[in-house]
Amino acid sequence: MKVVLFGPTGMIGAGALLECLASPIVSAVAAITRSPTGKSHPKLTEVIHQDFFDYARLGTTLSGCEACLFCLGVSAVGLNEDRYSRLTHDLTLAAAAAVLEASPSAVFCYVSGAGTDSTERGRAMWARVKGRTENALLAMPFRAAYMFRPGYIQPRKGIRSKTRWYQAFYSILGPFYPQLHRLFPRYTTTTEHLGRALIAAAAWGYPRRILDSPDINDLSALAAASTAGSLPPAPPTGVRG
Repeated sequence: MKVVLFGPTGMIGAGALLECLASPIVSAVAAITRSPTGKSHPKLTEVIHQDFFDYARLGTTLSGCEACLFCLGVSAVGLNEDRYSRLTHDLTLAAAAAVLEASPSAVFCYVSGAGTDSTERGRAMWARVKGRTENALLAMPFRAAYMFRPGYIQPRKGIRSKTRWYQAFYSILGPFYPQLHRLFPRYTTTTEHLGRALIAAAAWGYPRRILDSPDINDLSALAAASTAGSLPPAPPTGVRG
């Protein structure tokens, strides 16, 4: 499976990139990024790109991709709704439209977040904008589109958050993550599980178009079991009812 990955230098995208490089399901990954990932791998093509509203020169890169993993995002802190909408809804839809034009049979996987508001009418600005973004993506004629809504995400495999105080928080909680997950299984996952689940949903499908943390963890476990040879290469799409 050829994958196009947006946001490979962020915490979530870096996790997805590591899982893509490790996965036997993924044959090639094109990482669209403003800055180098620092990774070198036979599967990896790194595409330095600055304008995430203009993809005119990336048609060849996007053409023939079977999956797009969109892990690019910004915090709403300090932004008004117009600015946040521009950097979340408009930017994501620009990328999605370019992928759709170049590869209409692709699967689009978008990392949103727990609490996203599908009604687009809630009180939380970021949740309304994310909901509007999800709804627009789900309405586009991709072969399939999946919205991922993780809650707390623990970085793994040496991945670090670019935000210093976030990373301090992750470093403190890291040793206690197993207990945290046992207490709050519906709201916790890791960069490793999320990366595997993105790949698995793109490759195998999933019975729900919106996946929360339990879906992510279940799908990741199935992907790991399949890779280990304890499941068939392509588990049924009815993974979790």
